[in-house]
Order: sequence, then structure tokens, then C-alpha cells
Amino acid sequence: MAENKRRFKVVIGGKSYIIIGDATDAHMQTVAKLVNNQLGQIKDVAADLSDEQAAVLLAINTVSGQLKLQAQIDALKDRLNNRSKND
Repeated sequence: MAENKRRFKVVIGGKSYIIIGDATDAHMQTVAKLVNNQLGQIKDVAADLSDEQAAVLLAINTVSGQLKLQAQIDALKDRLNNRSKND
């Protein structure tokens, strides 16, 4: 394991996980809190979903959001690059 990697213990959906990464404790606790909140929201709307189904739906929602944000970033970079070329 690389020197900058750390182990974090988090509880997601009532289950403990060890996550290895280079984030801070505060970052990982925030991630765990957001995941738990979003899982709770999904289960509130669709209580009949299994934990696995809720987790997959959360993953799909998260990746979809990430792709939308990346598209926005790319569009902003293009706008900045076009401005620089026109100046």
C-alpha cells in the first residue's frame, strides 16, 4: 500500500466498511453521511427495494450526476479556451 493511503472505517446502510484512500477523515465521514442520506431517501421513496437494489440505484444516480457535472466542466473549459483564442 502506498504511503499516502489511509484506512477509513465507515458505516453505510448499517454495515461497516474499510475504505482505503488518500482523503481526510472529515472527507470520508462526509461521504459516508451523504451516501447514508441518499440511501435513506431512496428507501423512503421505494421501500420495497432490497439494500442491493437501493445501492445500485444510488450508484446509477451518482454516476449520472458525475457525467452531467463533467459535461458542464468541459463546456466551461471550451468557453474559456475560445475566449483565450479570441483575445
